[in-house]
Amino acid sequence: MNTKKKLVVLTGAGISAESGLRTFRGNDGMWEHENIEDVCTPEALRRNPKRVKDFYNFLRKGLPDHQPNAAHFALVELEKKLGDEFLLVTQNVDDLHERAGSKRVLHMHGSLNSLVCKKNPNHRFEFMGEETMETRCPLCGASTRPDIVFFGEQPLYMDEIQKALQECEEFVYIGTSSVVYPAAGFKSYAKSCGAKVTCLNLELPEGDPYTDVAIPGKATEIVPKWVAEFCK
Repeated sequence: MNTKKKLVVLTGAGISAESGLRTFRGNDGMWEHENIEDVCTPEALRRNPKRVKDFYNFLRKGLPDHQPNAAHFALVELEKKLGDEFLLVTQNVDDLHERAGSKRVLHMHGSLNSLVCKKNPNHRFEFMGEETMETRCPLCGASTRPDIVFFGEQPLYMDEIQKALQECEEFVYIGTSSVVYPAAGFKSYAKSCGAKVTCLNLELPEGDPYTDVAIPGKATEIVPKWVAEFCK
């Protein structure tokens, strides 16, 4: 049985920025008014768990104010066409892909709309409300934490992602510069395994030996066009 995936897509902050969501880095980023050390490290969670939880409560509460855009919807159409031969990996912690209709999504940096058990990291559950110090894991009763991969922690689903990259025919990265590891290593690994590598981003990589095709522009403009061409 051939399990080779036709396409693996990686999305970054650029695809959500056009829906009005602030990126974690850059001008007006999420870190502009917060120090990373205070809200996105294991040490911060141990030192002041309420502050950390309140920060992600604030981000979670604001998600409904933002809607999926044309790039999100284009990827849904791509998934409908390819089915199991498609995998979407996102660095984003928002739910815009899901609200657009994507089903085959892996959130490698976690998700605002879920919590994880502090006692058993395999206990991960959907959560849409406000996490407090009294919030408990519904599976075992232990305390919880935001389902966010903090700096210094291992991204999620790496084995599954690596397997998909090894087997795919094409790897596409969208709305991300792909310079921060481990995601930065995806293109070189996919390339070494024989995949074609395509970049759809505002800024294109210069002298990148791993990217075969680079298309500049806003995600809402170039992703639908690229998807239409791919599906011909």
